[in-house]
Amino acid sequence: MEDEEPGAAMDAIVTQYNTYEDFLDSQITALDLYYLEDEELARQLVEMGYRGSGEVLKREEFEARKAAAEAARLSQRTQQKTLSSAGKELKDNFLKALALREEANRNGKMTSIIFIRDKNSHGQEVSGYIDFSHRLKTEDFDMYFTGKKRLLPRPTDVSFYNWETHVSTSNASPNYQVIAENSSGLLFKNKRDRKILNVDPKRMLPTSVYDATFEETKEKDCILGAQRRSNQ
Repeated sequence: MEDEEPGAAMDAIVTQYNTYEDFLDSQITALDLYYLEDEELARQLVEMGYRGSGEVLKREEFEARKAAAEAARLSQRTQQKTLSSAGKELKDNFLKALALREEANRNGKMTSIIFIRDKNSHGQEVSGYIDFSHRLKTEDFDMYFTGKKRLLPRPTDVSFYNWETHVSTSNASPNYQVIAENSSGLLFKNKRDRKILNVDPKRMLPTSVYDATFEETKEKDCILGAQRRSNQ
């Protein structure tokens, strides 16, 4: 138990100070600077243990503990970013298709556009295109992958249409610009590589950059299509 206390004190120091110099400065008093008249000399004396009112901590040990603390923080952050689809038994083909692309959409290696046509909670038929990557970053998908909630297009998505009220909206997302006025139909322009994505199934051909995937599901006309694969 006695060996743990100094270690805990050192860890507290590493957490409290951003740099080793900040730690050294905290051990220097105004009286030290008055007599020494040299801040760098005062730091050296603290590092050697001749000055200072607290723990003696070498630069190498400080930096090693700092690196270990940062690694632990990143590891914890990674663990917290567990995929929403992980560990879930998915029976719906559509959800399986989303699960296959979730990680790539989260880490930026892929952006996917989802087309959905279904009925909302008011019984109104709605359809739209969803920027999957953006939605993953702005809401919790656990409810969708567990089947407790249905994924539906919203007026805030890249494209939305309510077939009963005739409300139509289109919005740029962090990944796509919408090109609505076009003879070829609705187009999306990827903001990263500037390539144009035509979501018409009859026009869209699989390539090394784009490939269309159409999944049969229990949802009405629910299609996952036109996912973009990064060249990275």
